[in-house]
Amino acid sequence: MNNGAWRFDRLLFCSLLNALIALPFAARADTAADLVSYYQNAYAQGRDLIPGPQIPLDTSSIASRLDLQTVSPKATLSGSAFLSADGAVIKLAGVQGCLSTEPMEFAGMPTTCAMISLAGMTATLDEAKAGAGDAFPCHVFTQNPGRPTVRFAECFFVENGAVRSLSEAFISKGLAFAARDRTGRPVFPEYLEAEEVASGEQIGIWASDQFAHPDGERTPINPSTN
Repeated sequence: MNNGAWRFDRLLFCSLLNALIALPFAARADTAADLVSYYQNAYAQGRDLIPGPQIPLDTSSIASRLDLQTVSPKATLSGSAFLSADGAVIKLAGVQGCLSTEPMEFAGMPTTCAMISLAGMTATLDEAKAGAGDAFPCHVFTQNPGRPTVRFAECFFVENGAVRSLSEAFISKGLAFAARDRTGRPVFPEYLEAEEVASGEQIGIWASDQFAHPDGERTPINPSTN
């Protein structure tokens, strides 16, 4: 990682970490603040409270029956989900956030992999909202009923004139992993390719060996032996 990128990552992480810590106190009058705090605190402790889909996702629908809905994000809930302005939880179907709480260093600061995914989700949401008036389109595969409703979706934003997947952008920054199904296969193979590129270039959390990959414990590589 070059010095410019390192300074940017450190500044970004410090700012977002402070914002996440302060959020429950800055918005106590907001009834959603308790929900946000509840989910974030659990995630920071290595527990993702957002359930999986009750029925299998038909991921082919994103190509054959694309149905975009405008979503306005309100706050990050986990390393792969956020609260929308209508009170629903939007879970990115193609992303698996990091849940490891082992101490590690990121951008020169002591932290955990789970906290990096939390802060990284906030940064990626802000980036996606920037060019779209605080909202962007999402394709919803399915939803779990109840309160709050959980919608499983893939969302998109425009970057440099091109449409980009929110999940792919998040994974490419080395802040999360490609989601896999129960058999271990990637939900979206192209997101696994993005993960492998981030890993190979040691971007984000991949610059450290102090975390557990959802697909198994990562084996550190000693460059001096290669």
